[in-house]
Amino acid sequence: MSWLGQTRLTLRRLLSRRQSWFALFVISLFVVMALSAPVLSPPAENTDLPVGLKRVGRASGGVPRPPSDQARLGTTSEQYDVFHALLWGARNALRLGLSVAIVSAVIGTLVGGISGYVGGTVSSVAMRVTDAFLAFPAVLGVLVFSHLFTNTGVDWTVPPTPIPSILSDVGLNTIMVTLMAFMWMPYARMVNANLQQIKDSDYVIAARAVGASPRRILFRHLLPNVLPPIIVLMARDIGGVVILDAAFSFLKLDGMVEWGQLLASNRSWLVGVYGNPFTYWWVLLPFALALILFGVAWNMLGEGFNFALNPRARQ
Repeated sequence: MSWLGQTRLTLRRLLSRRQSWFALFVISLFVVMALSAPVLSPPAENTDLPVGLKRVGRASGGVPRPPSDQARLGTTSEQYDVFHALLWGARNALRLGLSVAIVSAVIGTLVGGISGYVGGTVSSVAMRVTDAFLAFPAVLGVLVFSHLFTNTGVDWTVPPTPIPSILSDVGLNTIMVTLMAFMWMPYARMVNANLQQIKDSDYVIAARAVGASPRRILFRHLLPNVLPPIIVLMARDIGGVVILDAAFSFLKLDGMVEWGQLLASNRSWLVGVYGNPFTYWWVLLPFALALILFGVAWNMLGEGFNFALNPRARQ
């Protein structure tokens, strides 16, 4: 079957499940939110705030304000516009999730693919390094990278490091770099294990017999056969990365997506008055629903890809 025919068959299998339609609808909704953010809620001018935050009223208000003409979904206790943060948060969520998933997949595929094809000592050393990264907590990694990149030590005589400006120039920040550094390992282990099983298959032996170079065998014959599980893992990681970013915000680490940042900064208002969480519902529900739907939709899309690409999942 041709590549085009295989793609059509995969799409038919993917769209044969209602969960996939729901996932694609929700993801499309977030994409529309992200693209329409500059139109529906333009960023504030002449302010030092990040583009994803817009202040309505005085910052000293101290109490979240309900929806009004000035703020369609109300404001947080810092008087940040919830509607504005919801739209621009979709941009950062997609940017963070896609960037981390793609870079992690590329790094892990290269490490696992090269080590799996070469085998022997190279494979063993590569997998031990992978295990060492797996054993290192991501939260500790955020702390380490934050100190390395921002130079927040007690020695004020040390000049500021240029790393933050370099990262900013290429569109990265501490959270993105940390997650990229600590999320490639599952890809490496999966690709390495799969290549160990198929690298001595008949079609690989035939390719060697006709003089194909190791690079051509690896990238033309082997890696395409392990692409389906990589796609499945990437889809699940996109949503998981944003949830993890929100968790970092609650731990008072560097969060990137406004949804988690504002939930964390308004945690004292989430339970409302006398334990009623709906007293200040606009502080909780929009951001919580966005995080839940974003994570669930990408996870369901991953399940759909698993059904479409993995014959065992259809049995």
